[in-house]
Amino acid sequence: MVYWLGKNESAAFWMNVLTDMKARGVEDLLITATDNLNGFTQTIKNVFPESTRQICVVHQIRNACRYVVWRDKKEFSKDMKNIYDAPTREVAEAALNNFAQKWESKYTYAIKSWRDN
Repeated sequence: MVYWLGKNESAAFWMNVLTDMKARGVEDLLITATDNLNGFTQTIKNVFPESTRQICVVHQIRNACRYVVWRDKKEFSKDMKNIYDAPTREVAEAALNNFAQKWESKYTYAIKSWRDN
């Protein structure tokens, strides 16, 4: 078992970890789920370019809700659940389009976050 310790989590720290993993024989990461730490997704892509990368849904939800005013959070969160609770990709894409149609004019950055991730 190998452990990596660092003073803080940063893209540079994770670059060292991923590079070390590769040097130890890891050929590819099939999928990674991250918290969207600034630069982390690009770091994974640099070391393991074939890896599928996605943002952890909990972090995605928190990130989207950062932009929402308190009085809208309950309804916004309820509508957002239709995206991440969808049984298929197609249903999720339709839910995202409906979500965007309702909220994009008010919360552009929240919708952009879902579309980008």
